[in-house]
Amino acid sequence: MENRKNLNLWLVLLLILANAFVWQALFNLERNQALEVTFFDVGQGDSIFIETPDGHQILIDGGPDSKILEKLAKEMPWGDKTIDLIILTHPEKDHMVGLLKVLERYQVEQILWTGIIRHTADYDKWQELIQKEKAQITIAESSQRIKGGRVFLNILYPFESLEGKEFKDSNNTSIITQLIFGNSSFLFTGDATQSIEKKILSEYREDVINSDVLKVGHHGSKTSTSEEFLKEVSPEIAVISCGKNNPYHHPHQDVLKNLEKFDIKILRTDQVGDIKIVSTGDYLIINN
Repeated sequence: MENRKNLNLWLVLLLILANAFVWQALFNLERNQALEVTFFDVGQGDSIFIETPDGHQILIDGGPDSKILEKLAKEMPWGDKTIDLIILTHPEKDHMVGLLKVLERYQVEQILWTGIIRHTADYDKWQELIQKEKAQITIAESSQRIKGGRVFLNILYPFESLEGKEFKDSNNTSIITQLIFGNSSFLFTGDATQSIEKKILSEYREDVINSDVLKVGHHGSKTSTSEEFLKEVSPEIAVISCGKNNPYHHPHQDVLKNLEKFDIKILRTDQVGDIKIVSTGDYLIINN
């Protein structure tokens, strides 16, 4: 009798474990079918990590310091030291310095940037590291498309190559990209100001730039995110990457009012930390 009870108990435990493994398998299957976009809380800066349903990893900007390394360690599998693509939207400290740390720690297969000239120590280090990395380097310009399985990354700006040109302020040289997976889309705007937003509006039809998620330009600065731009992009969600109590008082109240006017859901890294948005291709799930 006692043996039968023990046998029944073991059978119950085995069924529970088997059920757990089945749910784990289903979860992994669902995750592998989804696109994950994580807006890292890197303080006053930008860094966005993308993992496609087919396992491709893309890092857009790296923030102002080494914090990016601990962020990547949490997102990437243990022992994974390769990144398929890094994108430097523009060579300003709050976007570039973290990428220097990434290049020192990870093997990077491809690099996309503008090739503009700056005269800073960080810029010189960037040039040294990308040459040493021996990654495939592409100079960004519109009409380029990066395909990763079922995901597409379209380059919308700059309209032409800026390689070799010198800029004192590189914000308006920011690479602007649109990520598309199924029926969902993300628009990443770097630090582009309203003058570039106007150029984008004049160059592209509304149905091209319309996006579900907008990475708000320049950390929510007053110089970006005009009403006209928001009307055409028409996002459901706006993500603002900025630091707590930053000296620039980002995001500006005018930007927040513009977003509220269009009933756009606002997510801020200074308030909620890392922001992960998962797309199934048909709908979005916010996970933070």
